[in-house]
Amino acid sequence: MHPALIATAVALPVALIVVVLVIAAMSRQSAGREPLALGSVPAPAASSQDCTALLAALPESLGDDYTKSELAQPAPPATAAWQLSGGGDPIVLRCGLDRPLEFNKASALQVVNGVNWFEVRDQTSGVTSGTWYAVDRGTYVAVTMPAKAGPSPLQEISNTIAKTVPAKPLDPNPVPN
Repeated sequence: MHPALIATAVALPVALIVVVLVIAAMSRQSAGREPLALGSVPAPAASSQDCTALLAALPESLGDDYTKSELAQPAPPATAAWQLSGGGDPIVLRCGLDRPLEFNKASALQVVNGVNWFEVRDQTSGVTSGTWYAVDRGTYVAVTMPAKAGPSPLQEISNTIAKTVPAKPLDPNPVPN
């Protein structure tokens, strides 16, 4: 048998196996991530009509890089999350929460696309995430996200909140003495 024919007979099946393995690895990567496990927090209004409408209207992606994640069961009620394809800290939205204790009449607010937000920064060393609370709706909505997510996710969530959850007058806690 000719040496070139033997080399082709060996190389062709090896190349085919490599192609199959590469395709399998790529499809496994793009097929999805493991479900995201989140702890539960008190959300007395999670089953409200406002939360139901908001969760149904949330986008599948935020910004250019975050896509909606499947939540591990048992999932907290009225919660959604988005992650980067390569992993990392997620963006987590929780609806139906109690008014944040830190939110008082002296709190600084930021208006994003018609929604009043109050930010609570995690003071733990090395933590760069913050939680933003929508405080001018019939129910409180919290969005926890890493600083590196930039402004686009909060802008997109604000647009969805403004369209689905009616605005209400602010109801802050009194200023502490």
